[in-house]
Amino acid sequence: MDGFSGEKKRVVVVGGGVAGSLLAKNLQDHADVFLIDSKEYFELPWAGLRSKVEPSFAKRIVINHLEYLSRARVIASPATNITENEVLTAQGRLIAYDYLVVATGHTSPGGYTKDERLNYYQTEHEKIKSAKSILIVGGGPTGVELAGEIVVDFPDKKVTLVHKGPRLLEFIGEKAGKKALDWLTSKKVEVILGQSVNLESGSDGTYETSGGETIVADCHFLCAGNPIGSSWLKETILKDCLDDHGRLKVDATLRVKGHSNIFAIGDINDVPELKQGFLAQGHAMLTAKNLKKLIGDKVRESCLRTSPLQMWQLFHLAEEKESHKSCA
Repeated sequence: MDGFSGEKKRVVVVGGGVAGSLLAKNLQDHADVFLIDSKEYFELPWAGLRSKVEPSFAKRIVINHLEYLSRARVIASPATNITENEVLTAQGRLIAYDYLVVATGHTSPGGYTKDERLNYYQTEHEKIKSAKSILIVGGGPTGVELAGEIVVDFPDKKVTLVHKGPRLLEFIGEKAGKKALDWLTSKKVEVILGQSVNLESGSDGTYETSGGETIVADCHFLCAGNPIGSSWLKETILKDCLDDHGRLKVDATLRVKGHSNIFAIGDINDVPELKQGFLAQGHAMLTAKNLKKLIGDKVRESCLRTSPLQMWQLFHLAEEKESHKSCA
């Protein structure tokens, strides 16, 4: 078992995405920090689609955890269990904790090492480059952006986007969805709304929509969202803290309900908000402030509380402060 240093409180962060990585970086000078992640690197998720059409771009967005966590310890192994005071990894290591932060977000394919991740983007690029026709399933932010990236860099490709909803980008206003639709159609993207596609039924590059339309494509991309990374929690002490969607139920301080020393940040929690990267950063910043209070033995001082609107304001306030610093 990896024991305590005896001097600093131990904070274990599970998940090295936007929220978990930022939190670990902010706490590494204030606590004995362990980052447990299923991969060796951090990646800027909002730049990944660009890397599919320009694989050299991936070298700028995939960063080994050790490059920015010089004063923390990194364990590149999935977490498999949580007890009242320890986390177990797939490698069989037991990591003790004073405070635990779960930040496993959504699952995604693409490699354990940085080199494997870069090779993944190179393979995706070759897939796009060699295809004459491409099918994209899903008209949310990912599908719309991927279609846009492809037609800008490869204007001769035949791109078809199928979305089961009545309009693109349903999570935001109709005006934005209409603007996205107009732009895509101006670039000769065929957009089919109100229908779905069974990709498993595709034969020799021929797919049929739920409306009976036939689509021929050399390759396809499913952009309908990745599963929440919480399946491993179903056999842990947090199993009863999951909601019907697989998200951890948290209070206004982002503590997991019923657990005073366990927090959940980013996409894994049930905060009623759009699950976007800048909000995950807000979760990390808020939790870092609260943990610094707790680690500093200021337990009698109330932890900061938040709401989805306050999370947005917190993020932009921090940006503003950093801007003023850089101008000073």
